[in-house]
Amino acid sequence: MSYELTIEPLGQTIPIEEGQTILDAALRAGVYLPHACCHGLCATCKVQVVDGEVDHGEASSFALMDFERNEQKTLACCATAQGDIVIEAEIEEDPDAENLPVRDFTGTVSRIETLTPTIKGVWIKLDDAEGMRFQAGQYINLELPDGIGSRAFSVASAPSGSGEIELNIRIVPGGQGTRYVHETMRVGERTKISGPYGRFFVKKSADVPVVFMAGGSGLSSPRSMILDLLEEGFERPITLVYGQRTREELYYHDEFLALAEQHPNFRYVPALSHEPADSDWQGFRGFVHEAGKHHFDNDFRGHKAYLCGPPLMIDACITTLMQGRLFERDIYTEKFISAADAQQVRSPLFKAI
Repeated sequence: MSYELTIEPLGQTIPIEEGQTILDAALRAGVYLPHACCHGLCATCKVQVVDGEVDHGEASSFALMDFERNEQKTLACCATAQGDIVIEAEIEEDPDAENLPVRDFTGTVSRIETLTPTIKGVWIKLDDAEGMRFQAGQYINLELPDGIGSRAFSVASAPSGSGEIELNIRIVPGGQGTRYVHETMRVGERTKISGPYGRFFVKKSADVPVVFMAGGSGLSSPRSMILDLLEEGFERPITLVYGQRTREELYYHDEFLALAEQHPNFRYVPALSHEPADSDWQGFRGFVHEAGKHHFDNDFRGHKAYLCGPPLMIDACITTLMQGRLFERDIYTEKFISAADAQQVRSPLFKAI
């Protein structure tokens, strides 16, 4: 059974299936609603129900309080329609957003590589000859077997190669999904993905220099964005500040060195925080935010900054950028977080949307 979902102030009416969340219905129709955790914990996707009834699902009582439920508010990531409904949401207009509808795809695991002791590179060849259209910086949901469910991973490859997408997956201690990828997944395995998701992409229309600050497997989105910018001939300066603990964890290091040689406007600043003192490492020793501060001499004015990595790294980078005279409006962070991350303390100045 399907109902009608009307989204104000757009005035757009789209179908919504019984049991389908408001958020999923909107994204599959190419309508972006602000969201982050997708677990009913962060309240980013809160909308007003103007007409009709909804089931609030597993919305947290902290993210959606009793008085808000009485006021007909709900969380789009959890709420399902009980009939035709009308909602009012904060719709963001972004000249750089392509607003691509979410679709389901099937494919085959075509390659698996060990990129670092804790990160696997996984390539999925899609059955659809046209591949998946996405903007560099977006992510997909990967369906995993044995009742594990879906997990979100940023796409590390450029949109130009969308027939085969690359994911860089770090094993998470105690994480059932990442453990499956690292220990059980095999080349030739059939799989399903859905996407693209997310509102994390380069604001190309601003036409200003860009700086990427990344740590760990947070390199995925910046790599996709950088490859895309270089392929299309973006002429403004592009800087990647990328940090890991030790040299063996610094993956795609040689690739970025080569790109810096080929493209005069691309600069690569690797940083190692726990590299042994007696090693032959000649690069920066310290954390990502420290490397960025040193490279830019604590002056980030005139840039747009894109941050990907652990929450503590992102908070440190935000502080450094703002101390270096970059405003909040010019700083962007990854737009999805896990259920665990949703409960961590994050910078009070920034809301993941």
